[in-house]
Amino acid sequence: MTDLDTWRKSSYSGGGDGNACVEIAPGPTHISVRDSKTTPTSATLTFPAAAFALFLDALKSHGPE
Repeated sequence: MTDLDTWRKSSYSGGGDGNACVEIAPGPTHISVRDSKTTPTSATLTFPAAAFALFLDALKSHGPE
């Protein structure tokens, strides 16, 4: 389980409470992701750290549309 103190809001979520609050909780081997605006206590996705890093690299390589 992920400690709630480790959750960080995405900088793309906007200012204040944000419009689309996506949070991540990095761990030594896994990264957890949740939608903190609608379901902060449920619906957490967890990925191996290496797979999440590949996912981020793919997003960065495609850039904004």
